[in-house]
Amino acid sequence: MGEAVVKPIHCKTALSRTGIGGYRYCLNPYFGCTHGCLYCYADTVLRCASRAGKWGGFVAPKVNFPQVLARELRRKQALSGRIILGTVTDAYQPAEAEFGLTRESLKVLAAADPGVKVELLTKSDLVVRDADLLGKLQNCSVGFTVTVSDDGVAAVLEPGAAPPAARLRAAGRLAAAGIEVWAFVAPVLPGITDAPGVLERLVSALSEAGVREIYLDALNPYPASVERLTAVYRRNFPRAVKSLERYLADPSGYLGALFGRLATLARRHGCFIKPPRPWNRRRFTAGRR
Repeated sequence: MGEAVVKPIHCKTALSRTGIGGYRYCLNPYFGCTHGCLYCYADTVLRCASRAGKWGGFVAPKVNFPQVLARELRRKQALSGRIILGTVTDAYQPAEAEFGLTRESLKVLAAADPGVKVELLTKSDLVVRDADLLGKLQNCSVGFTVTVSDDGVAAVLEPGAAPPAARLRAAGRLAAAGIEVWAFVAPVLPGITDAPGVLERLVSALSEAGVREIYLDALNPYPASVERLTAVYRRNFPRAVKSLERYLADPSGYLGALFGRLATLARRHGCFIKPPRPWNRRRFTAGRR
């Protein structure tokens, strides 16, 4: 966990309604996240984040989360709609290795309704630990967020997350076990993710890992996120600064130029690729399936 502040808390609810397109409920067994992604905008939309500390440097495990989830499920006659784990946190961040709240929550879901539609989104290879439970859930899939395929670049942008190579290996292992895997390239970082050859290598690596659905999301231009990214661009990726500036000046025009490349990559690798659209607060992976 490094220097991250870990402060266990108790929660009152677990199964939360969500406005994310395509999903009815979301589950977040943790508050906060220690991945420290420089492009993250969570601290700007979660008003109470500042009370716990600097976003990216703390995590609050909701230690009674599985019990609360079980109680809420007992009150329902049946679960309808899709559930996603990990929307404002990563359900498999390093704290999960110690607290196991996500694993226990999967046990609760499998016991309540093995046919429930569950999707997980993570930047961690720890999810492989729970392949046994994922296999028991009849309508379960796992999405891996992979912004770039280069471990060195990712170490700068996502210092607390598992290396992309580890995520790709995890995707391959789950796919080989018969579990559906998909990828979320988020966000597309101008001049980095879409640099010549970079996006092609990423799609190729995902395809080789067994991923057949790839969704791209645009960079969220919240001022705080842009400020952090601009600084790291100038320090670590100076050649990409102009691309970032072009995107911020005309997001739609910049993203539109990617469509042709993505269509070519989809044909070449035999996978579905959904291009990014200008970001808005209510959109996530709307349109999946």
